[in-house]
Amino acid sequence: MHVLEIAPGLWRWTAPHPDWKPSAGGPDGWERDVGCVYCEAGSAILLVDPLVPSDEEERERFWRALDRDVERVGPPHVLLTCFWHLRSAEDVLGRYPGSRLWAHEDGFPQLGATAAAVTDPIRTGVELPGGAAAIDAGVGAGEVVYWLPSHGALVPADVLLGTADGGVRVCPDDWLDNGLTGDDVRRALRRLLDLPIDRVLVSHGEPVLEHGRAALAAALD
Repeated sequence: MHVLEIAPGLWRWTAPHPDWKPSAGGPDGWERDVGCVYCEAGSAILLVDPLVPSDEEERERFWRALDRDVERVGPPHVLLTCFWHLRSAEDVLGRYPGSRLWAHEDGFPQLGATAAAVTDPIRTGVELPGGAAAIDAGVGAGEVVYWLPSHGALVPADVLLGTADGGVRVCPDDWLDNGLTGDDVRRALRRLLDLPIDRVLVSHGEPVLEHGRAALAAALD
């Protein structure tokens, strides 16, 4: 587990994904370690796509730190960017009574029985805690990009990936369904450029920690 404090109240950590295989890597694949976000916004703790480390020592370290935060602030809100990023959401809900799970209702069919654990369905017009917003990623299946205005941060699911040179890129075409292409995604995401983006905290690859809007604009050009 690698933990990075980006700003007061904003952290990103990575942990090895349990389903990763070497065949999933490569230029058009994804790395074993995936990113997750902790955000304090107002009186709320937001956990975006949390993954608890499987290593016993790191797992205990993770829970001890989160226990302290929950005791100080209150039960967390778990935000899913997409249904396949369920990860450790149910572990978090089971540990902290009063915690809540947010996911877009369009992803419920793929969540199956787990959809019953969603306390707060995301749909048009629903307000999220801490001033956060869920923006349709334009690729279907309930995939969203979260906007965290308290920290000027975008948190995408898989539609945007980090690059080796510190930028972002649109996901490969073969990650997309329903005949969509990268150009379709670029058109759908251009509305994000209206936001004052400082950071893009991707799940796959390195995060963009400054000049996030410029990095996004380059990816969507």
